Amino acid sequence: MEFLNVLNNKEKGILLASIIGDGEITKIYKGSRRKNNSYREHFSPKQLEYRMWKCEQLSNYLYITNRSQTLRSKSLPLFTDLYPYFYDKDGLKHIPPKLLEHCTSIYFLIVLYLDDGSLILSKRINKRKKLIYLMPSIAFYLQCYRKDELEILQKFILQTFQYELKLNKRNDGYGYILKMTKTRDVYKFLNTVKKAMHHCRSMKYKFDWEYRFHIEKEKLQALYPDYHVIESNSTRFKNYTNEEITKLIALKQLAYTDDEIAKELGRSYWSIVYKIKELRKNGLL
Repeated sequence: MEFLNVLNNKEKGILLASIIGDGEITKIYKGSRRKNNSYREHFSPKQLEYRMWKCEQLSNYLYITNRSQTLRSKSLPLFTDLYPYFYDKDGLKHIPPKLLEHCTSIYFLIVLYLDDGSLILSKRINKRKKLIYLMPSIAFYLQCYRKDELEILQKFILQTFQYELKLNKRNDGYGYILKMTKTRDVYKFLNTVKKAMHHCRSMKYKFDWEYRFHIEKEKLQALYPDYHVIESNSTRFKNYTNEEITKLIALKQLAYTDDEIAKELGRSYWSIVYKIKELRKNGLL
């Protein structure tokens, strides 16, 4: 089978995630002259850069037709072999458990996210302290698959990539999506996507946390001009030790930037900003 024997690990991950996500393997209708199935994936103009990247990664198989805004392939034995793994006799698409185990590249999860995922920002307002906490989570909108299939995918992602996803109910499709809610995991995954896809700037609204944070911050500060907007994550709730405070003060006095201090202490940028503000208020800086 070409998928297993010819494609490398990265290519397998990208192709499998694409078929599960935005792509499809076309049917061969009765009377058709085609001997093999083909691949097809429609996209919007703003995502052309991302589809071009996919095309580059699978250059032996995919090409772009700009007029129809479609990423596609010729009719190939590869897709004829793959078709029965993804589609039942009624033509309904399914997640193929037998192929998942062969997709251990992180690009599988990256492409699945860029195809069908969203970075969600929720807020919590503390009126007493005049603070607005922004909390990120990631949703994989895979409600076109049954719950039992999502449970298989959920288990595979946890075992293979060590990211815990939760089933969340929906009112459409089969009623469920997968969601990443642990902030530490969200930040880690976004950094992974950013490192891999930094060149794809048209998709940065999905992976560039600083970019999304500042957009939302500006919106909120227009609505709440007297409030301070900060990011909320697991390290924000962890108290600073005396050693951390001493080191923070020393680094600040040595003219380290807030971002550099955050990296030195293993804290988030906005946690450092807020702590410095607190130390100055108390006369320690």
